Amino acid sequence: MDGKILIVDDEKEIADLIEVYLVNDGYTVYKFYNGSDALKCINETEMDLAILDIMLPDIDGFHICQKIREKFFYPVIMLTAKVEDTDKIMGLAIGADDYITKPFNPLEVVARVKTQLRRYVNYNNSGRKIVEETGEHDIKGLVINKNTHKCTLYGKEILLTPIEFSILWYLCEHSGNVISSEELFENVWGEEFIDNNNTVMAHIGRLREKLGEPAKKPKFIKTVWGVGYTIEQDKTRKKL
Repeated sequence: MDGKILIVDDEKEIADLIEVYLVNDGYTVYKFYNGSDALKCINETEMDLAILDIMLPDIDGFHICQKIREKFFYPVIMLTAKVEDTDKIMGLAIGADDYITKPFNPLEVVARVKTQLRRYVNYNNSGRKIVEETGEHDIKGLVINKNTHKCTLYGKEILLTPIEFSILWYLCEHSGNVISSEELFENVWGEEFIDNNNTVMAHIGRLREKLGEPAKKPKFIKTVWGVGYTIEQDKTRKKL
């Protein structure tokens, strides 16, 4: 399997060892010993997965992960010498997908990489089948599950009311399409839409707040002025 893997670790021996194993498995590796150089590469080259050490001499791995999540949604694996749950919780909250604690077996790293890439690609190439089997949508790290009635953003649960959940589910079910306020209202509330009804707009506003979305440049629920609302399909996932 091929794919572009970013490795950022100031411990040269560890970074070099991971590189050897990944290259032997057919991956293309971009390796850096500091955060600044890694950030430049992230902005210039689209990766398929990142492996980030938390403790770096200039910029910590949490900051790099946050920068990645501002633009990209490929898997991020954090490396840490610490075992505190607070570090893991913080990493998952800002968008990390997995954790590996040092010292580790490099074969474990390769196995984790394969698992994350397989999950990432499967959601992209078999999204509809997975939704039918699991009752779940995963759009750019926003996961909504109809069976468990739970919604998470980068691993952190977002508490939604039944109406908010229904709105978000309907938009995800029709991702890539623009849905009018009228269609949303009639399908979620089950009532006839009346002109000048601001109910949908108010609920969309609350949803955006819970997702931490900026009003002017939302990442998920976007407004198509004069038409309605849309959640775009995840175009960053591609076949490796």
